[in-house]
Amino acid sequence: MDLAGKTVIVTGASSGIGASTARALHAAGAHPVLAARRADRLAALSGEFGGALAVPTDVTDPEQVQALVAATLDRHGRVDGLVNNAGVSLHGPLDEVDPAELGRVLQLNVVSLLAMTQAVLPAMRAQRFGRIVNVSSGTTRRVAVGVGAYASSKSAVNMLSSVLTQELAADGIAVSLLLPSITATEFADGRFTLGASPVPGMVVQSPDYVAGVSCGCYARARSRSTSRTGRSGPRSCASPSEPRWGGSARTRRLRLNTRRTRPFRASGSSSRR
Repeated sequence: MDLAGKTVIVTGASSGIGASTARALHAAGAHPVLAARRADRLAALSGEFGGALAVPTDVTDPEQVQALVAATLDRHGRVDGLVNNAGVSLHGPLDEVDPAELGRVLQLNVVSLLAMTQAVLPAMRAQRFGRIVNVSSGTTRRVAVGVGAYASSKSAVNMLSSVLTQELAADGIAVSLLLPSITATEFADGRFTLGASPVPGMVVQSPDYVAGVSCGCYARARSRSTSRTGRSGPRSCASPSEPRWGGSARTRRLRLNTRRTRPFRASGSSSRR
């Protein structure tokens, strides 16, 4: 699919994967709509694009979410795509996780993702067209020791994406699931070096690489895809095991590679994108 002229909302667009995705969309001729809490960074990124719509937004606030979609429709008249990228991490063994902190993680990573999706659905249904890319994590394919709370929240994103794929297909709306490996961004708190392997089988990817895959998710989206087990679900667009992606045969192979239960270990505190 040609991305030229498409209007795509990107949450968490002020840095990392979100900013790189916005740049990739702009380079492809799309109209990225920038959403994040940090207004100064959004303004700077908007300036790179010659004045792209930037709407400072806390996606945990329902009123701000509705205002974001309304501003997008006022400027562009439609919403073709949504990249649900805003998120927060939480590191540490589960027996030390603060339940209140876990609630904050679930609110941003899961509840707000669903709220953003619900907010764009009326416009997408009216158009009979829409593309939604949900940013999950490769940690959901492993025993994520040290990031169990974060990985659990992203596992919920995986299930939401699978169900949305089925529920929205008849409306012409496709849902894709992005499973990046460790990515060298502020979100990772600078703990990892690009290309290194802190965990066997998981490379550290650049946000630009992940952004390219995200745009590929949008361009190649299908309303329904089938895994090697025959279960229907969203197209899995990135593997935590190696920095490559492509056709269905390769996708099945990569997904198979990520089913090993080698532990993923991490330590530290929480961070938000």
